[in-house]
Amino acid sequence: MSVWLPGAPCTPGGCVVPTGTTRAVPGAVLRLTAVVGLVLAGVLLLPVGRRIPAGLVGRWCRWIVRAAGVRVRITGAAAPTGGLLLVANHISWLDIPLLSAVRPARMLAKAEIRQWPLAGSLVARSGVLFIDRDRLRALPGTVARVAAALGEGSAVAVFPEGSTWCGRGQGSFRRAVFQAAIDAGVPVQPVRIHYRDASGTPATAPAFVGDDTLFASLWRVVSARGLVAEVGVRAAVPPGSHPDRRALAAAAQPHSGSGRGHRAGQGTGHRAGRQAGRPTGRGVGHQACCPVEDLRSRSPEVSAVKN
Repeated sequence: MSVWLPGAPCTPGGCVVPTGTTRAVPGAVLRLTAVVGLVLAGVLLLPVGRRIPAGLVGRWCRWIVRAAGVRVRITGAAAPTGGLLLVANHISWLDIPLLSAVRPARMLAKAEIRQWPLAGSLVARSGVLFIDRDRLRALPGTVARVAAALGEGSAVAVFPEGSTWCGRGQGSFRRAVFQAAIDAGVPVQPVRIHYRDASGTPATAPAFVGDDTLFASLWRVVSARGLVAEVGVRAAVPPGSHPDRRALAAAAQPHSGSGRGHRAGQGTGHRAGRQAGRPTGRGVGHQACCPVEDLRSRSPEVSAVKN
């Protein structure tokens, strides 16, 4: 198992429930095309991304989410300048533009992206920080690079759970990256991401978990009606307020109010849903964190949904 990828028990079959109302196929295709077009435009602009005003980058990130048919509600704000470690729970591919809408930041990405044709070199030139998730010896070097970026006044965005969850359960924040904030002497900005349907019920349709494919997740989102992304920016944790990275990670850990019986770190000891960019299956001997039948029993709005 990769040290960067703790296990999450969430799976598409066990956790993901489509919304009760869906969009017609032509409308969904139109939204999918708009999302792809906006992402491609952003990829082409990556080499000059640091010269684009932060406000425009934030609006572009919102446009991506809105193009997918998801309304965005952001409460709170991050410091607009200065070194800042942005940390958030991880549910969906939508989390990336949502976190960048809070404040444009250098993302921490898997090293395999460097090998992607064309996109790999463009992403590398944009200032993305890479991690080798399969080499424990690479960890100190990665922490040092993140600390250096923070010390230069950049914001760095990280998903410390190390694995995507469906949104009704959550994982523990891994501590290593918080050492970078301590070394650089910068604040940590915790962000909590939720997804809800039109009735306000927690929604798992946007989740990108387990052996799910990116296209399947994209199609669920653009086909759904009434999805809302709620992004709560909590008060920043100031530098020097906690003695070590363990305490700092615990202070930044968002506590979920949705779902029952889901504790941070529930996935410990389970197999990761993704490793080195490839699905690894559901693991052995455990149940998904929020079975479909359980979701239906809690929410009358989804009781009629059929997989």
